[in-house]
Amino acid sequence: MKEAEGKIKRVFLIVLDSFGIGEAPDAKIFGDAGANTLKSVWQTGILKLDNLKRLGFGSIEGTEFLGASVSNAVCARMREASNGKDTTVGHWEIAGHISADPLPTFPEGFSEDILDIVRRISKRPVLCNKPYSGTKVIADYGQESIDRNAIIVYTSADSVLQIAAHTDMLPLEELYEICERLRAELVGPEMGVGRIIARPFVGDSKNGFVRTADRRDYSLPPPAVLLPEALFNGGFDSIAIGKISDIFADVKFTNTQRTHSNKEGMALALEYMKKDFNGLCFVNLVDFDMIYGHRRDAVGYANALNEFDEWLGSAIDCLGESDLLMITADHGCDPCFNKTTDHTREYTPLIIYNPYLKAENIGTRNTFADIGATAAKYLGLEYDNCGEAINLDFLRK
Repeated sequence: MKEAEGKIKRVFLIVLDSFGIGEAPDAKIFGDAGANTLKSVWQTGILKLDNLKRLGFGSIEGTEFLGASVSNAVCARMREASNGKDTTVGHWEIAGHISADPLPTFPEGFSEDILDIVRRISKRPVLCNKPYSGTKVIADYGQESIDRNAIIVYTSADSVLQIAAHTDMLPLEELYEICERLRAELVGPEMGVGRIIARPFVGDSKNGFVRTADRRDYSLPPPAVLLPEALFNGGFDSIAIGKISDIFADVKFTNTQRTHSNKEGMALALEYMKKDFNGLCFVNLVDFDMIYGHRRDAVGYANALNEFDEWLGSAIDCLGESDLLMITADHGCDPCFNKTTDHTREYTPLIIYNPYLKAENIGTRNTFADIGATAAKYLGLEYDNCGEAINLDFLRK
């Protein structure tokens, strides 16, 4: 990126985790032909999105079924350029890196070499070792895990190694330590799983086992200096809310706020909108993906989007002429797509708002990396980004 403008002091970049808006052109290659997270949620009949539509959301290509939409923002449809549909890859691309090679997946379970490392570090037997639903796996293996003092290891269609353990058997800090040590060892083209995820659960076999909100993700370190680190190195504030710090492997943030829910993440973002800082507030709202998308709960997804939309009205009231609000997503997770319970390869939306920004629909962009490039340009930061900054026309110069 060559040009740095510096018109903006604060950027709020909010990722609605998994909010896809229709199958990408290469969806068939990923087994996701026909996927459309937005349409599936809209078909519940309860989706409102009044504030998003007021910003122009319904003018984005492929969202016309939402009905008339007034445009008060810059809107676009984003196409992922990376080879993947994973949270890590999606966020890396938003922040400036296109992943040409997919992260390794394990459709038949993990190799004995990987399992030996898991057993050595955890000092426990391993159960399952299959692609599995996160709620079903604790129902099927929870009691055996307790009886045998064993950990449940499972995966999905994405590049993840998930470890589920009852909190009475394996305290949180010990589970986190196991995942941290695994992260340090599971690297390279064959073992370098994108994320290791701690999945604590509680309950009993009589009343049912339930996952807690204390999930923690341990991602591979970013392959380059991406937007959050570049801002930190440039003397800007780099604030992480939700699982952002986990996704970027805790690389140089000035402030990190982990959350247990969308509600908590939105409340923290609103707090920062009332604070004075100079840089980026990067927010991930994970409930859309973790609680509703993967569990194929379209009604829950719709209600969560309505809650975000209601919050958005309050957020907009907090923004001034030196602020930029950017709303996007990292992939899809269609709650009515029944071939799998995994992510879906979809376009994502982008809405850019400032009170003095000329509204415009800019069509379809060919990489998520344009988002990070745009944030950097208007903060006045130069860094090595593979995206192209969107030229914004401010009505008040």
